[in-house]
Amino acid sequence: MQGLEIKNLTVKVAGKKVVDGMNLCVPAGEVHAIMGPNGTGKSSLSKAIAGHPNYPVESGEILLNGESLVGLSPDEISRKGFFLAFQYPVEIPGVSIANFIRACLNARLPEGQEVNAPEFYRQLREKMVELKMDPKFTSRSVNEGFSGGEKKRCDILQMLMLNPSFAMLDEIDSGLDIDALRIVSESVNKARSHHRGMLLITHYHRLLEYVRPDAVHVMSGGKIVKSGGPELAVELESKGYDWIAG
Repeated sequence: MQGLEIKNLTVKVAGKKVVDGMNLCVPAGEVHAIMGPNGTGKSSLSKAIAGHPNYPVESGEILLNGESLVGLSPDEISRKGFFLAFQYPVEIPGVSIANFIRACLNARLPEGQEVNAPEFYRQLREKMVELKMDPKFTSRSVNEGFSGGEKKRCDILQMLMLNPSFAMLDEIDSGLDIDALRIVSESVNKARSHHRGMLLITHYHRLLEYVRPDAVHVMSGGKIVKSGGPELAVELESKGYDWIAG
């Protein structure tokens, strides 16, 4: 299957199951959302998929476009076409946004090859205009001194430039004012493709008012406990999570 498949996935951290026998399928071309209260395993799931060494897979499968990701390094998983936008993007002092993204693209090419510099900068400027980012940002260190909204837009810029086959966005709406949320959401919508699947992790319905998902899943206790269409997010907004998780 093209897309992301999670089968009976269990992840343990310090002896505790943070993901517990989880199953999920996000086909290419679809956008799904995972919602749920804090501490239910949403971010742990994203880190396990991305190959974070502190979130080892105890059992189960993670398949991207039919290929297993379990046991691969984060670099190998990225090369397979997986992109993760972190809930808390890190700062990288001394490394400019332009050089960082260019290095990421070069790392995916055969040894000795490099991206075409003029074409790279043309595409970078094009995407920055789309995100309403100041062109001067290209020379700024990655996320250093950025506001919450600027960090999230920087993540989306990386996603647009790397063009992954699957993108997982962990609380891409956190820290955004209404204008920044609209800009980021528009860019996520433009990134939708028949060839790309996307999984959004969010607490709030407001993101899903702009990025309408094909399916919404509720996570509790490390597993999916309820799934539905976009209307489920509206129901959660009015009722909260207790009626499901409790």
